[in-house]
Amino acid sequence: MMRKDTIIAVFAVGIIAGSVILFYQWAKDRDRREFASGIAELSPRGRVPQTIEALVDAIVLYEERIENHIRDAAQTGAYWKILGIRLADRGMHRDAIYAFEQAIRFNAEDPTLFFLTGESAWIVATSALDFPGLQASERDEYFRLAESAFLRAIDMDVTYGRPRLSLGIMYAVDLDRPQDAIVQLDRFLQTSPRDVSGMFALARSHAMIGQLTQAIELYERILSISGDATVRAEAQSNINHLRDFMWNE
Repeated sequence: MMRKDTIIAVFAVGIIAGSVILFYQWAKDRDRREFASGIAELSPRGRVPQTIEALVDAIVLYEERIENHIRDAAQTGAYWKILGIRLADRGMHRDAIYAFEQAIRFNAEDPTLFFLTGESAWIVATSALDFPGLQASERDEYFRLAESAFLRAIDMDVTYGRPRLSLGIMYAVDLDRPQDAIVQLDRFLQTSPRDVSGMFALARSHAMIGQLTQAIELYERILSISGDATVRAEAQSNINHLRDFMWNE
């Protein structure tokens, strides 16, 4: 016969096992209730779909609503982008920056938005020099915004040449950073070897750090490819100045 203490132990194990099963079932029921409550919140008039077919229909319905929301957001972002471009075209670059910022909220993966932001910020920074009462720190802030926007556009698309060109010119002309300008302009001219503005800025950068031979070679390249009389005259004038400087040293 089974001993009394063995019977008690088996009975205790049975109670524990039953409790575990009951707790598991209660937890499953709770999860189901929470899931049903969540579905009810998303369902028309708060009713919980009672069948698989009804659940599928509810999912389809709200997927469509999500897609509509995504399309609406994309369209809103496009409108902000268009507004920013129109404002920039009219010279209203501070307002354009705000519009581009709103557009980025809807589409943070468009490198063009960052390039356009950089262009407007650059213009605001340079035009601010005409206002003697403006705090220098504010000009610096716009230059920093322009730089970060151009770099972000480049990071997003390394083949995107326009932000490299603008950044290189800004480094060379406005920020006295010829070494940084050379890095960006060299990369830009690898894909746009006949861009005259890029060559002028690169030649200037080389001249700023004393690399006069490289600068003259770039001006000579401009002479060889440009048919514009004004461009050719400027390139030739720069060559003459550099050669005079070299001979008089």
